Amino acid sequence: MKNKIIIIGAGPAGLTAAYKLLENGEYDVHVLEATDRIGGISQTVRYNGNRMDIGGHRFFSKDRRVTEFWDSILPTQSAPSIDDKLLNREKAFAKGGPDPEKEDRVMLLRDRISRIYYNNHFFDYPVTLKWETLKNMGFVTTIKAGFSYLYACIFKKQETSLENFYINRFGKVLYSMFFEGYTEKLWGRHPSKISADWGSQRVKGLSITAVIKDVFCKIFGIKSKKTETSLIESFKYPKFGPGQLWETVAEEIKNKGGKIIMNCPVTKLQQEDGKIKSITVKNGDGEETIEADIFISSMPVKDLIENLEGLKNEDIKRIAKGLPYRDFMTVGLLVDKLKITNKTTYKTLGNIVPDCWIYVQDTDVKLGRIQIFNNWSPYLVKDPENTVWIGLEYFCNENDELWSMSDDEAKALAIEELSKIGVIEKGAVLDAHRELVKKAYPAYFDTYSEIDKLINYLNSLANLYCIGRNGQNRYNNMDHSMATAFEAVNAITSGSGDKTAIWNVNTEKEYHEESKN
Repeated sequence: MKNKIIIIGAGPAGLTAAYKLLENGEYDVHVLEATDRIGGISQTVRYNGNRMDIGGHRFFSKDRRVTEFWDSILPTQSAPSIDDKLLNREKAFAKGGPDPEKEDRVMLLRDRISRIYYNNHFFDYPVTLKWETLKNMGFVTTIKAGFSYLYACIFKKQETSLENFYINRFGKVLYSMFFEGYTEKLWGRHPSKISADWGSQRVKGLSITAVIKDVFCKIFGIKSKKTETSLIESFKYPKFGPGQLWETVAEEIKNKGGKIIMNCPVTKLQQEDGKIKSITVKNGDGEETIEADIFISSMPVKDLIENLEGLKNEDIKRIAKGLPYRDFMTVGLLVDKLKITNKTTYKTLGNIVPDCWIYVQDTDVKLGRIQIFNNWSPYLVKDPENTVWIGLEYFCNENDELWSMSDDEAKALAIEELSKIGVIEKGAVLDAHRELVKKAYPAYFDTYSEIDKLINYLNSLANLYCIGRNGQNRYNNMDHSMATAFEAVNAITSGSGDKTAIWNVNTEKEYHEESKN
């Protein structure tokens, strides 16, 4: 009789674990998803013929297991996409792959162009040292930034906060311009109140030094042995957004005999003798208790502990209850044109600005980031030649002012702010749509400093494996979440039950370019 495995959550981590376990053939796999959507925050929302990527997901990884998995589901394009074709863009297309104009199961090759929008000027993201940057900053500010950086190099601050982390790498002036305001928007806390751990997770090795090295390597045609994640210039992307990949994986899981049950939130977990014995889920108007041999959880740690019956350790309850998250609101706006113009040499359909993301540093608006879906994939947009489909990202807390707005109020705010900073004219909006996402970003403050106690407790439950961003309460990228799934499957199929490798994913101080075998 096959061992029964319950996987909580149909996001990248949960679906990857299910897929790999079913390859083994020895397990009865059930995936339980609380919502009606596949992919977690890597879902793609369909609206009036257009598609929204929730958060923006570049498909790039230095983990070979991850890239091979992606390639096995959606092969890379071998022929031009519609915008490549119309603009005569040349790329190093794959050989023998699908043609995106004829087939849907395909990964596109996309150029990574993301910039900072600050004080009505564009700056490269990450900040580069080219003439346009210096011109936009102004002579006086440039001199101040240079001396500020030199001062930071000599007088290093103890990295007791995210603020000190950034100042050590960029100096106080550049930190104030390009990190302070945006970071406070993102987390709802000033960087001086946030652990430096977040910086070490998300900006591994990136600094002015890294930027200078990158500049010189490009000037002299030198291939860098190590490229920081934030400096990567191209990536792959599913034709119809990240949700397409995970919806395809879900179908493959079903084809392999796995079960995926939607609208099935877990409300209780029962433990016995140091193991999870069963879980209780909502099933229509009632509840159902399901027993299994092994449980893999990608649900938020906070919710898992809250729903764990028989837990008497008050300290563990306190730590879990105090873990903070940032929630997420995105407003999609369909416009006939943008007010900002393309002053780059990069060609785009309709000559729109070429950015995938635009980071909004201005502190007089609540808007944090803008996605231009046309540039992620022209197939996300119903009419990419005549309309621009953009997503405005707001970071909030569940039930706060932003979260509690009506759809109409949120749309009005988005239009007002985007016109205020000169990105669109108010009359340019043709259609709009809002999405809310709970617990999008695990935060690195409050009881997070005691997370190791929580991890040790979770590891003491022998048949429970915690994976993914929320399952580990760690700000993982999608590839890191998938890697936790690979490690969990290895621990299960090998019989070792050792969870060390699962928790070690994304803890290295640098993100090495060499692929892992």
